[in-house]
Amino acid sequence: MNESITRRHFLQRSSIAAAAAGAYAMSPRAFGQSSEGEDVVRFAAIGCGGRMSRDLQNFIDACALLGLRAEITALADAFPERTAKMADRFGVPAERCFFGFDAYHKALETDAEFVLMATPPNFRPLHLEAALAAGKHVFMEKPVAIDPAGCRKIIELGRIATEKQLGIVAGTQRRHQQDYLENFARIREGAVGEILGGAVYWNGTVPWIYERRPDWTDADYLARNWINFWEMSGDHIVEQHVHNLDVANWFLGRPPVSALGMGGRARRETGNQFDFFSIDLDYGEGVHINSQCRQISGTYKRVGEFFRGTEGEVHGGGRIEGHDVTIPEIEVDSDDSSVQELVDLVRSVRTGHPLNEARQVAESTAVAIMGRISAYSGQIVRWSDMMENPESEIYAMTASPAAEDFETGNVVMPSENVIPIPGDGEPIRRR
Repeated sequence: MNESITRRHFLQRSSIAAAAAGAYAMSPRAFGQSSEGEDVVRFAAIGCGGRMSRDLQNFIDACALLGLRAEITALADAFPERTAKMADRFGVPAERCFFGFDAYHKALETDAEFVLMATPPNFRPLHLEAALAAGKHVFMEKPVAIDPAGCRKIIELGRIATEKQLGIVAGTQRRHQQDYLENFARIREGAVGEILGGAVYWNGTVPWIYERRPDWTDADYLARNWINFWEMSGDHIVEQHVHNLDVANWFLGRPPVSALGMGGRARRETGNQFDFFSIDLDYGEGVHINSQCRQISGTYKRVGEFFRGTEGEVHGGGRIEGHDVTIPEIEVDSDDSSVQELVDLVRSVRTGHPLNEARQVAESTAVAIMGRISAYSGQIVRWSDMMENPESEIYAMTASPAAEDFETGNVVMPSENVIPIPGDGEPIRRR
């Protein structure tokens, strides 16, 4: 076990990540040109908010680490001032900038090899389907859906991507972070024995709020203030806490069988989301993970993961106590895992073994949605009812407005500052 192997090769050998990792071995710093001798990577960006400004630079940096030059073929966003701001920063000419809720079509018509997606999560299944139909490799930010139907759609699209040999990497960057990868390897080698339970946290504050302006349509307001409406973001348990839930699925090797939770709202000033959630996730075999997340200013902040094993404990990508085990050397190209995930995507595509993280991120998103539905309704939510049982009313749940409504002009505004009431027998009832 002392041989030096690449980080991606190691993931391919692990029992959990093999399906997503792809089988190839290459030194992280020994990447060369493609078979055509091409050293330019053309890519488009869909969604030009703050997250994309980071992702664009990260993609450029990732390509540079591989000896490639990144070239932006298109910027697309619902709003013209956002594409203009991004164009100024990255030197993109006006003819490559598109705006409107249908602007993603124009971006996908360019000769981009890759497309980056950082729109509100409500749009992710629609945009991913269009990107794969256009033959593009995809980096998409997490989460990837806001309802059960959307999660199942992403899994279906992942199968299509495999058939078409197209790569998909999601924004769950902990799976590309060296300390998490090393702890995962130690867990697989028995450092803490069998995981018995644990807790995952994202306790912080509301990132931002946009107050509505008189000239904004309902669609404009929802798209600008998306992080505060569950129909757009999935609620913060989905949009933000999905990172930690993804680690739980990863380290345990499976999604939970059920979720039973609670939550509420005390101080939020806009939208229709809860301020806090506490969810008991039953992973079967007697294993329970407590999921806790909160967005309330002035409260204690904690972001991370903890797992107790039969013979030790592990703190996410941090301290681990247990047996001293030997693991392969894990190499990364960048200390920034948000860059590393893009290095891994580009390298996998250029070596003919495209990564496909669609299922894993869809399942982690679905876990978060399970928790939200349980807290909103006060009922237990089972994985089978979310993902496998067409007779379940939860299986059939979809959010409104749908992504397509923004293109057709049929957006109906959800009630603002009206929140779900648990315990009345309905999956979601509002107050």
